[in-house]
Amino acid sequence: MPQLRLIRDSNFRNGSRNMATDCAIFEAVSAGRQPPTMRLYGWEPMCLSLGYGQRSRDVDMDRLRARGWQLVRRPTGGKAILHGDELTYSLCLPIDHPLAAGQLVDSYRRIGEGLASGLEGLGLTINAALQDRRDNKGAGPVCFEIASHYEITVAGRKLVGSAQMRRKAGILQHGTIPIRGDVGRICDVLSFAREEERESQRQSVRERAVTLESTMESPPSWDDVADAIARGVEQAYGYKILCQELSHDEIDRMETLMAERFANPDWTAKR
Repeated sequence: MPQLRLIRDSNFRNGSRNMATDCAIFEAVSAGRQPPTMRLYGWEPMCLSLGYGQRSRDVDMDRLRARGWQLVRRPTGGKAILHGDELTYSLCLPIDHPLAAGQLVDSYRRIGEGLASGLEGLGLTINAALQDRRDNKGAGPVCFEIASHYEITVAGRKLVGSAQMRRKAGILQHGTIPIRGDVGRICDVLSFAREEERESQRQSVRERAVTLESTMESPPSWDDVADAIARGVEQAYGYKILCQELSHDEIDRMETLMAERFANPDWTAKR
């Protein structure tokens, strides 16, 4: 039976540590030092993440600081996400793994099937389908307002925002599943020329995105969602789940990556 290492990181971490941890795992899996790995985690304090190539001027730093929220740049592409009241997953695979095979959209679809299976285990009716992203050119700065390669929606509104990084030896895909909160509050810390634009963007995000709390009679806890995703992945792919911790080498590499990149303000503001 194929195996998947599961790191259930219920001690929530700040943004730079979360992104450095994902990258440390990615490097270890790509080099064959660790098996394919899924990590489930959360964020403390609230943190705005920018896509790798996103402009840092999309952020209103004064508004961000006033709320005590942090800023980090992801190693993956896409637009801004506000992390806090959510479960975040990451999946690191060697490039020759069956889930990673083919083109980027193929792997999005396969990985999305496992996520959809887990969410259906919570009692949700999920719609998951490939999307045409050609209309996203020139779209706004918010991830949950635009289509992903493989969209997971509930009642026509986006539930899961994901992004992927592919290299010669492996892939890293991570994404967020909002549990509760106002999906439009991300607009509070983004830059807009006029307040009317801010309010328009906020309303657009609220119309296009959804949280688990707003779709379920009894909103799940973080642990409920983590249990469901782990079961869904196990059932969808027939994997044996091995619950483990980060290795000492991964922890050391994570600390280095924090210092060099993700906790480095110059690196975060490089674009």
